[in-house]
Amino acid sequence: MPDSCAAWGCKNRRTIQSRYRGITFHKFPREKALRRQWEIATRRKGFSASDCSVLCSEHFKPRDVDRTGQIVRIREGAKPSVFSFPAHLQRPVAPRKTRTSRKAEERPPVDCSQQLQETKPVDHSYALPADPTDLKARLGEALARVESLERDMRNVKKREQRAKNMVLALLEDLNGKNFINDELKHKLNFYSGKMKIKS
Repeated sequence: MPDSCAAWGCKNRRTIQSRYRGITFHKFPREKALRRQWEIATRRKGFSASDCSVLCSEHFKPRDVDRTGQIVRIREGAKPSVFSFPAHLQRPVAPRKTRTSRKAEERPPVDCSQQLQETKPVDHSYALPADPTDLKARLGEALARVESLERDMRNVKKREQRAKNMVLALLEDLNGKNFINDELKHKLNFYSGKMKIKS
């Protein structure tokens, strides 16, 4: 899998540091039309993405990146649009032509700092259910889920102990028949829980 982003001038590589910075790498889409749009967006002359080519998440707007699951994905139909190209690769932006758009450009900027100071604190009481019985039901569901997870954890610990006991019994059987050397005996002792690693 390639380690570098395919965008022009991008130096992001798939490393531990880039992962800590939240940079993710995404393959070019399989759909031909969307794949071509991604290729054009990279502004690399004659570039044709291979099945392994990737773009990093820094070339997408935050709304185009879905970070809700365990795997970070690019939303369906999203196109890369965040680049810092040199002047010769930038496309000229057409000036606004309508009267309304020209007026909007001529208006002085609005000072929002005063408006922010005048805003009142917002009441967030809507976050809790209004009905106490509904709240009690949700709490009951959460407690049932916790109890279920604790039961699963106890079962896993019992299975682990049974496996250790089986390894221990096997070790004693093999040791009694002189079928194992000291190194294997040492490893089996460790996995059976009979011996701890010295730190």
